[in-house]
Amino acid sequence: MNDEKIQELMEKVQAFCEARDWDQFHTPKDLAIGISTEANELLDIFRFKSDEQMQELFQDEKSRVHIQEEVADTFFFLLRFAQMNHLDLCQCLQDKMEKNNRKYPVDKIKGKNLKYTELND
Repeated sequence: MNDEKIQELMEKVQAFCEARDWDQFHTPKDLAIGISTEANELLDIFRFKSDEQMQELFQDEKSRVHIQEEVADTFFFLLRFAQMNHLDLCQCLQDKMEKNNRKYPVDKIKGKNLKYTELND
């Protein structure tokens, strides 16, 4: 997804919210709560499921739609958070990926699921 597409989506979310006069409810705290709430609703779908059961969820149309809706809800709140607080999501991701590249060098982390603080120098 490119910068223009992200901007287009942010503008759609902005127009949707402004038409409903929701700016007043979209403080950084409330939007962060929304991101967390929606992400946890996505997580709840997979709670206590085996690998096989999780794969079955993606094969079942009703479950797949539910998963897609929770992903979309989370993305909506993330886009709105960025739009309301003048954050460039593409730049945020690029900066974080550069930082993670330094924290998780391929030669030390490949095939491992360690936190950077657990890596041996």
